[in-house]
Amino acid sequence: MKNERIIKLTMSGLLIAIGIIIPIFSPIKILIPPASYTLASHVAIFIAMFISPAVAVSVAVGTTFGFLMGGFPIEIVLRAATHVIFAFLGALYLHRMINEKPSPFGLRIFSFVIAIIHAAAEVIVISFFYFGGNLSTAFVERGYFMSVIMLVGFGTIVHSMIDFEIAYIISRPLKKQRTLAEYFVKC
Repeated sequence: MKNERIIKLTMSGLLIAIGIIIPIFSPIKILIPPASYTLASHVAIFIAMFISPAVAVSVAVGTTFGFLMGGFPIEIVLRAATHVIFAFLGALYLHRMINEKPSPFGLRIFSFVIAIIHAAAEVIVISFFYFGGNLSTAFVERGYFMSVIMLVGFGTIVHSMIDFEIAYIISRPLKKQRTLAEYFVKC
């Protein structure tokens, strides 16, 4: 039991480090405040979801710190803070379904549902900034639907699903490692 906690703590630390490094150093990022799309910025969180709800939440909190340390605007940092919600719910679902191996279609449905939860939380955060008058004039001039619903909401759904696929591809060989296999869900 003690060994299991140490391994999960170590995996959390490594995933947090990866989650901090990606938004700071990734060459593939689009920044249209308050929207930002950094390829693979959610991968560490998704991999953590395959390990446990506690690991998922700790990695979501740690990666939020990464966005803060990366000098991102506060609205983007607060969007990152909402990742705790989808990470916890997604990991909880995966671990309740631990004995069932979902079909590839079932995993895509899971990814889509998690992406909707992810996007809804981020839209709520940005809506406060939008209606509070704390966003750039250019962003507000595009209108609520285009700026918040489409750019943040729809953009987050697409971004989340792409990152989920990357995480799933990366986690497959990790699940086959003899020393790590027991810590990952079977999907």
